[in-house]
Amino acid sequence: MLAPAHLMATARLVPLPIAARIADLLLQQVLRTHPKLFDRLGEHRTTRFAFVPTDFPFWFSVRPTERSVWTARRGKLPEADATITGPLVLMLALAEGRVDGDALFFARRLVVTGDMEAVLALRNALDDNEIDLVRSMSKLAGPMGGLTAKVMDAARREALKTQGVRWN
Repeated sequence: MLAPAHLMATARLVPLPIAARIADLLLQQVLRTHPKLFDRLGEHRTTRFAFVPTDFPFWFSVRPTERSVWTARRGKLPEADATITGPLVLMLALAEGRVDGDALFFARRLVVTGDMEAVLALRNALDDNEIDLVRSMSKLAGPMGGLTAKVMDAARREALKTQGVRWN
């Protein structure tokens, strides 16, 4: 997970095609590890999910049937059936099932709009798969994977700490 403010600021300098490629590579890596991730969505597989970080220069849209992610710079919001908005680190921790999504929602740390039933189905699918984004991203780093995992794990823990959230 990205965390420190200087990394978030650096992300503004990343060209959109590179950010989009990284997001797609990460999703494809997660799907290789968890090929049935979207199976539990049932009728919600055609739902367009948008993830709009409040502290990151990009937003992401995923349609499970397409098994791809669309990335764009912040600005006009994506067309979506369900949208989750909040700090990037909280959304990533939620994707990994490492924080209490209900607590974040009721504390208004994450805002969910649109098809709540689809979001609940997505959350259940994510919880069932025990996703580890640090492990998935470090696999993309080839021979530097071990070091990458250590650095990213430390950043993830520090990011959650700065958000006042404990890691499950």
